[in-house]
Amino acid sequence: MSDVPDPMQSLAGALPYLKRYDDQIIVVKYGGHAMGEEETALRFGRDIALLEQVGVNPVVVHGGGPQINAMLKRLNVKSTFVQGLRVTDAEMLDVVEMVLAGPVNKQVAESITRAGALAVGISGKDGGLVRARKLSRTYRDPGSNIEQVLDLGFVGEPESIDTRVLKLLIGADIVPVIAPVGVGADGQTYNINADTVAGAIAGALGAERMLMLTDVPGVLDASGKLIPEMSVAEVKKGIQAGWISGGMIPKVETCIYAVEQGVKGAVILDGRVPHAVLRELFTKAGAGTLIKA
Repeated sequence: MSDVPDPMQSLAGALPYLKRYDDQIIVVKYGGHAMGEEETALRFGRDIALLEQVGVNPVVVHGGGPQINAMLKRLNVKSTFVQGLRVTDAEMLDVVEMVLAGPVNKQVAESITRAGALAVGISGKDGGLVRARKLSRTYRDPGSNIEQVLDLGFVGEPESIDTRVLKLLIGADIVPVIAPVGVGADGQTYNINADTVAGAIAGALGAERMLMLTDVPGVLDASGKLIPEMSVAEVKKGIQAGWISGGMIPKVETCIYAVEQGVKGAVILDGRVPHAVLRELFTKAGAGTLIKA
């Protein structure tokens, strides 16, 4: 017997999952580091196109941190950080919007369209999709022990999501590709974390799944082993115990937020793994950590 997987057996195994996700909304957060090389981007485009062609309704929200950093370096614009968070002033905001809503957004949409689906790139400003407010953060000064407010400039957070444009696109079998830029009530543009935007949009759409493509396999236990599935309560205990820490905390907090907003499940998975999205949705083993209520 050959060790090569039988494609017909793989297809037959996927049939129950194809039925499960038929006509369901899947929000995919495509991270800057997960975008990787050109072949990785093209493979992602083919996977999203396949979802649309088998009856799933994918919605893509993308980041672009590495691309923003590269453009800031080219333009000799220096970044300022407060408590590890980048301050977005007016000059930097122009660069952020130019990169996210420009080349990055269009490249992602084009890779999906090239693969056979119809994708349209928009930003959170289009059609009032993401109404934003200025992000408010505080920290306690270690010297004086006085709580102070961080001013991060034009960094925002979603206040509300208007899904009308998305529903029109989805209803027309068009894949929305969204840049994480929002607009305030006064017309002010805000740079928003892409994970946060994905969670807010997934919640507003009542998505079946939110997939967060990152550069890690998922949530690892204290011994470094991947945890396939967790409840919200188990995640919170892991944070309190300290074995969920560092950069994983904002990821799982976004998943918790999405689940609490009505998403059936949120998954953290490694976007660099070939066909990670298809493995997660259409195989029994999955590809990352599923967080459910």
